Order: sequence, then structure tokens, then C-alpha cells
Amino acid sequence: MAMDAGTIERLIREAIPDATVSIEDLRGDGDHYAAHVVSAQFAGKTRVQQHQMVYQALKGRMGGELHALALQTSTPAS
Repeated sequence: MAMDAGTIERLIREAIPDATVSIEDLRGDGDHYAAHVVSAQFAGKTRVQQHQMVYQALKGRMGGELHALALQTSTPAS
């Protein structure tokens, strides 16, 4: 079963409360999304660490309910 954009956004915001999150359904199939997540919590972290934070927020749903997520992360200043 596919995951909807609202659920993705909610899970990220629950784990990273200050995040600004934008989600785009790339194919209109509820299975391939792009997400841009901006958070001050990413400051001082590598890109890999930032992405790991987002994947942890999704609580193991990557590869199952959520097939593909093109992820872009940044801090508010960048």
C-alpha cells in the first residue's frame, strides 16, 4: 500500500519539529516522491547524517509503503 504525501510530511514534522517540509508526488502514483526538508537541526551535520535523520523519521517505511523518495535537505541559512 502506498503512502500519501500528508503522512510523509507528518512523520517528518513529528521527528523534526522545526522542519519546513515540501513534498511532491513525482508520478502521481503515490509511490515516487521528492521531499525538501529545511531544519536548523541539520546544522553541523553531513548530508548523509541529515538524510539519515529524515529516514529515521519515516520509521522504516522506506522500501515498503514508500517506494522512492528523492530527498533534498538544508539548513535555513543555506
